[in-house]
Amino acid sequence: MKLYDLRTEYRVNPIGITEKHPRFSWKLESGERDTIQQSYHIVVTADEKIVWETKAESEESVLIPYAGEELRDETLYQVSVAATDNHGNTAAGEMYFETGILLPETFQAKMITHDFPEDETACPIFSRTFTAKGKVKKARIYATSRGVYEAYLNGERIGADRMTPGWTSYHHRLQYQIYDITEMLREENEIEIMVGNGWYKGIFGFMLTPNIYGDRVGAFAEIHLEYEDGSREAICTDESWNARTGAVRYSEIYMGETIDTTIGEAQDREQSGIRTGSVSVMEFDKSTLTAQENESVRITERVLAKKLIVTPKGEKLVDFGQNLTGLVELKVHGRKGQKIVIHHAEVLDKDGNFYPDTLRQAKSEDTYICNGEEQVFLPHFTFHGFRYISVEGMDDMRLDQFTACVMHSDMEKSGDFQCSNPKVNQLQSNIAWGQRSNFLDIPTDCPQRDERLGWTGDAQIFSWTASFNRNTALFFRKWMRDVAAESSLEKGVPHVVPDILGQYSSSAWSDVAVIVPWVVYQMYGDKGILEENWKCMHEWVDYIKSQCCANGLWQTGFQYGDWLALDKEESADRTGATDKYMIANAYYLYVTDLVRQTAEVLGFAEEAEKYQKLYDTTLEAFRQEYYTSTGRIVSETQTGAILSLYFNLAREKDRERILQILKTNIENHKNHLATGFVGTPYLCHTLSENGEHELAATVFMKEDYPSWLYAVNMGATTIWERWNSIMPDGSFDVSGMNSLNHYAYGSIGDWMYRKVAGVSQLKPGYKKFKVQPMFVKGIEEAGVTFESIYGQIESKWSCKDGKICGYVKVPVNTTAEIHLPEKEEVLTVGSGVYEYEYETTTNLTYERFSMDSTMGEILAQPLAVEMFNRMVPGMADNPMLAMAHQMTLVELIGAAPEARPLYEAVVKALNEVDRQAAGAEK
Repeated sequence: MKLYDLRTEYRVNPIGITEKHPRFSWKLESGERDTIQQSYHIVVTADEKIVWETKAESEESVLIPYAGEELRDETLYQVSVAATDNHGNTAAGEMYFETGILLPETFQAKMITHDFPEDETACPIFSRTFTAKGKVKKARIYATSRGVYEAYLNGERIGADRMTPGWTSYHHRLQYQIYDITEMLREENEIEIMVGNGWYKGIFGFMLTPNIYGDRVGAFAEIHLEYEDGSREAICTDESWNARTGAVRYSEIYMGETIDTTIGEAQDREQSGIRTGSVSVMEFDKSTLTAQENESVRITERVLAKKLIVTPKGEKLVDFGQNLTGLVELKVHGRKGQKIVIHHAEVLDKDGNFYPDTLRQAKSEDTYICNGEEQVFLPHFTFHGFRYISVEGMDDMRLDQFTACVMHSDMEKSGDFQCSNPKVNQLQSNIAWGQRSNFLDIPTDCPQRDERLGWTGDAQIFSWTASFNRNTALFFRKWMRDVAAESSLEKGVPHVVPDILGQYSSSAWSDVAVIVPWVVYQMYGDKGILEENWKCMHEWVDYIKSQCCANGLWQTGFQYGDWLALDKEESADRTGATDKYMIANAYYLYVTDLVRQTAEVLGFAEEAEKYQKLYDTTLEAFRQEYYTSTGRIVSETQTGAILSLYFNLAREKDRERILQILKTNIENHKNHLATGFVGTPYLCHTLSENGEHELAATVFMKEDYPSWLYAVNMGATTIWERWNSIMPDGSFDVSGMNSLNHYAYGSIGDWMYRKVAGVSQLKPGYKKFKVQPMFVKGIEEAGVTFESIYGQIESKWSCKDGKICGYVKVPVNTTAEIHLPEKEEVLTVGSGVYEYEYETTTNLTYERFSMDSTMGEILAQPLAVEMFNRMVPGMADNPMLAMAHQMTLVELIGAAPEARPLYEAVVKALNEVDRQAAGAEK
């Protein structure tokens, strides 16, 4: 047996830990089947002294809280873990963590700012020199800013993080970063901190509002030196520091950055373009400081330029082949004073010209002034959403001069989905790139236009899919702390977090306060996020209750409804045809039940009973308001039926009728979806879980508008905001809200992983999980790999050539239920690898004929005419049939449901003839 991947608070050997009771996790690997941990032994030492030792007969190996002596500041703790399994094997491993400053009020540094005039756009640089008084044993810097910063020691960049300190609810919380700078120190040193406007002071929001949090940027830093002789020294930001400007002349997240490398070349300070000033101390509450909570934003991939283009308009473009978020690195040997401007865009128009309109008011323009030497340009304090760049000021361009630097929060990749259908694989790629593009310190809606806000609805809709693809535990923990900080029992939960809009409390959006903590708990077994968010979770439900009318339902205030659904003209509004308050109360019930379950997990019996009673009374009121006694729904839309079934709101006796309502609606849309942000995540789940998986697969595999694969066929490399962001003729939606990098509709990923590949958690953290693949016509092989908190889970299957084959990998310390396709038996197994193979008559290849074939296509087959005349004499000769030639069979069923068995029999027979012909050819 092997013990591996030891973590402290999800991190490997972290420094700067400020949790008083950090939690330890590890994984086990064994060549023996059915292996379960029986006991563990943890020893924590500091300065070779044991500060905590514990032994337990337990299977627990995830997030075990430290319970030893009180942790000390800036102390290295060694952790050893040994585990014994049920076969008598023992394995051990070691890790360490280093504490930071446990009480932020003890920092000595001050938040400093400059005295430059308001019209100065250049980024200030705060600096000072210091001398090391002896041989340094250890050196750490704690740094943050009002704005976004980069720190340099002796001219060398400290760390590789971007856009630090990140975006939080600055009035409540400000992150700081901790870096080991021991090896960077000299005897004589200069520390510099350059600060850009960022989210704090920059132009942001729909109205391009500046100074949202303050009208001056600031810097805060403290260097701690520990000398070999045991003495200590702190170098802190204060009034003694200097301030000047440098080469970064302008920087805004939306607008881009200007770098002039001729600045500072003249000996005379005034002629050099550098402004100097004095430093003053800003009022600052140190209690708002918090150590870095999630993975920092970093450059995680470098994408080489794929193609140089000259457009019909004469624009010089570079195509990187992938819509992404980040920056373009430019290598150039320009003339001194040469000006190069780079513009960014997601797409070309139908004529092949540069099309930046999806950016709205965001200029996304980076400008460089060359100094005549070989140079590498890369902006500091901005990011762009783009696939293409337009370059001005360069006569000759080479592909190797341009590299797209992909930026996002550096969450570990945890899951992957692959199948035999290349278009579905591209959809998975689009989902993954949509997440990478928008999980940039907060979950943004889009990365390119004058928005890039933490929309709560988008995040909760996508949270299950996101947490499969990447480990989101720390990312969501950090963001949920801002959700809690911005929420209250009086106002509810904001629409965006951090809140710069001042808009509160809409269903599906504000429900993020409950849903995301629950998702993190289910995915990682992390009760801590439930404990931390309990107040915000139950207060959101309490807020809704306070807004309810006498009938106990929430029927007041603004609601986004089924945002961007296709079943209502957008000119009226964008909320879809489903009753907005039906949606609001469906989600009210959903989150009330989650709060009830959370209370049970946390051992709050009285609260669990309270929210159970609230759920029961609200459900009865909901049923009286939104269903007739015979099972009709007030909104017989796809989303109305989906919520009724998926959230288990319909009376049991009415479920079959409501399922039929959903099927009929889909058939009336030619087997296409019409859902928006609320209905889409649950559409295929609802069908698959209610005996209509074949219809779910049909909707999923559609390739024309509206569908997931339509965008793939149109060349999308990310998920679009709208089903028709680009029209079939290459023209664009011109509503002014048309992002080509919006992850919400990527929520279909959760269905792909749980239903097609077949892996779902049965207990939090996948301590127990289910493997139940469900076949999809057009996909002959599929599978997932998922790095759970216990280890790697794999599920792979194929169904072709008359055989079903499967492969399942179950990690140590977990169990799985394996539901073999087309078999009744369920296998409950422990850890190990399991393979199966057996015969089948199922054929998953695409068939030429389906219920989506037109009547004209069907009647072109002599066998179909013969069958129609035999089963319904005279039908094929009916002159009225000619009027239906362009209609699909599913459309005709909408008008005559009794014809379904006939059409299904004809389609089956035609496909069987095709199969026999194909077999004869072989």
